[in-house]
Amino acid sequence: MDIDKIRYLLNDIESDRVERTISTTNTDKFGQAICAFANDLPNLQQPGYLFLGVEDDGRVKGINVTDDLLKNLAAIRTDGNIQPQPSMTVEKVSLEDGDIVMVKVEPAVFPPVRYKGRIWIRIGPRKGVANENDEHILMEKRRSNVTSFDSLPCLNATIDDLDLQKFKHYYLPKAMNDEELESDRRDVKLQLSAFGFFDTRYDCPTNAGMLFFAKNLRRFIPGAYVQYVRFAGKDRAGDILTEHEFKDNLCTILPELDTFIKTTISNRRPIPVSALQEEQVADYPDWATRELLMNAICHRDYTSNGPIQFYQYDDRIEIMNHGGLYGRANVENFPNVNDYRNIVVAEAMKVLGFVNRHSRGVLRVQKELKANENGKAIYDFSYQTAVMVTESKSPRAERLMKEAIVNGLLMENGEKRSDLAENAYKKQTDLSVSEEKQTQKQTNLAVFDFPSLLVKNVYEALNMNRKAKYSWLADNLGVSERTIQRAINDLKELGYINKEHSKIKGEWQLLK
Repeated sequence: MDIDKIRYLLNDIESDRVERTISTTNTDKFGQAICAFANDLPNLQQPGYLFLGVEDDGRVKGINVTDDLLKNLAAIRTDGNIQPQPSMTVEKVSLEDGDIVMVKVEPAVFPPVRYKGRIWIRIGPRKGVANENDEHILMEKRRSNVTSFDSLPCLNATIDDLDLQKFKHYYLPKAMNDEELESDRRDVKLQLSAFGFFDTRYDCPTNAGMLFFAKNLRRFIPGAYVQYVRFAGKDRAGDILTEHEFKDNLCTILPELDTFIKTTISNRRPIPVSALQEEQVADYPDWATRELLMNAICHRDYTSNGPIQFYQYDDRIEIMNHGGLYGRANVENFPNVNDYRNIVVAEAMKVLGFVNRHSRGVLRVQKELKANENGKAIYDFSYQTAVMVTESKSPRAERLMKEAIVNGLLMENGEKRSDLAENAYKKQTDLSVSEEKQTQKQTNLAVFDFPSLLVKNVYEALNMNRKAKYSWLADNLGVSERTIQRAINDLKELGYINKEHSKIKGEWQLLK
């Protein structure tokens, strides 16, 4: 490492990657620091540095660096107190202020690393002993470098515990084309094995096979279900309005959840924005909400006995799944860097069309939520062993309903006026006159001298709807209210509208 980089590390505050000391004899302190850097709990995936001969504030005090000192530090790696052995280097660094020792420690491939039986970790600028949650995270890092949980054999299950009809008639047609299906004469165990659903060595399904096709999934993986709860109010202290558990295998519940979100959660409905036009609004865009839930199912830690929490409140939805960021992903690079805790599950969900595996789902979610006025989805990684994502309710529907009530398109209770469709139809065709009179009126209109087509259209619209408001005219003619106002002023000046009393009892007074 060049001197400038060393100076930078010395002058920076102590952090997850740097520890400084002036001691040359405190072997326990050195061993604990090396152990903590090797465990790399924040998953920085960068080496940590222990500097000897440096004050806590970064000032170089300088020490007498001897061969014995360097040998003693290097021996910490192999003296048996640190297991498994860390990857580290020890070197003397000569600076203008004096000599120091730099110990560089690489993150361990198979954590947790222990010093004298205890797991040491970095907690910001200090080190400490790992708790159960910290140890669980380190164990997951170890598993990610060995094999994923979903690819392991489910030793207490047999082929009879799988719904083979669902595999043959639902999954295979999506995973293989017709020609491949027709020519595939392999035993069903080999077919399952080809997709990671069966372990031929142990003659049993894998955990992924159980997740997708088990007849009784919770008997083998107790936490593999989605718990939906609708709370009254804005927190869990409110009454439970409804609840449901999606507890079958994934081949069954994934389509169920898709339908549930579209029909129940999204709450998509039309709201009138004019007498002739309605706008479709939704509290939650169904694609974005489905993507958030599918990500939770795909990336969760299935060794946990807790379910995925899918909780809905008056103002938001919260989705929490067990298992924090995994593998290469960390808080700094999320969502641009992705990694898969459950490789087989991710691939199978892609085959079924519920995830894309292009590392762009989160970005699309944020775009969808912004378009629907929900604001960004908020990810909370502070739980360490779990991730919570919050999706706020869109205010758009409530705003449009208030406008519709003010404009007389909805009643105060939010119900649509029963005469709205009928009046709109009459205004489009014939208010009350006979076909002959209507034809004559249109003929007369045709010979009127209008300064522009827009002015003529405004006059015709007023002739159809004598109670029309500026907003109604603007919506139906596709122009601004200011433009409508100018056109009506023209009609007054030309004598088509009573200039002195343009409205009587809310109706336009047309003179021609």
